[in-house]
Amino acid sequence: MNPSQSKAWTEHQRWVLRVPSRQTSTSVDPSARVDWPDEFGRSAPQVVEIGGGTGDVIASVAAHRPEQDFIAFEVFEPAIASTLSKCARAGVDNVRVVVANGVDALGALIADRSLTELWTFFPDPWHKSRHHKRRLVSPAFATLAASKLAPDGVWRLATDWEDYALVMREVLDANAQLINCHSGWAPRWQDRPLSRYEAKGVAAGRTIRDLCYRIRKGNDG
Repeated sequence: MNPSQSKAWTEHQRWVLRVPSRQTSTSVDPSARVDWPDEFGRSAPQVVEIGGGTGDVIASVAAHRPEQDFIAFEVFEPAIASTLSKCARAGVDNVRVVVANGVDALGALIADRSLTELWTFFPDPWHKSRHHKRRLVSPAFATLAASKLAPDGVWRLATDWEDYALVMREVLDANAQLINCHSGWAPRWQDRPLSRYEAKGVAAGRTIRDLCYRIRKGNDG
């Protein structure tokens, strides 16, 4: 961590949650639980971001939506420290960061049919074809994500890698629980600030692809 990140990490640990793990430090034991109303001091609509990087999106949106609670799953501690710093500057207290693998954390820590929104913005594209199996958005993850969405909840995704965008759309269109909120690509979500990562993609000439899905009517039981 740089000095600014170290300072934020020390000063804002109350926003950081650590939960019981399995073999690795960023895994989550399936029996782990968090009492979110107790953690936030209230019951409120929940938004989860998986892999939020340095917190550009969550700090900004949380500041404009004080009536909602925001939960980030991130494994890279310097990025978490930057998130904490941005949240502090934005004056928000409705963000918590779990130092954990997003798939494990979503499965163990988030109740079914509870999320107002789920965000997966610019997940690691794992460029090499032999690594594609490591990509976050897969049929199994789509099923897990769909199970966490409230009946009126939405899953927002974005990537700057065309091949991954096409795979995302193919995977989510094939999931019987989900339906595309648009006829194809979604318009860029206007509430998402331009993160450093997204700006790099734009500067490199890559097209940003947004997607937005919700639970298909009749699959919200």
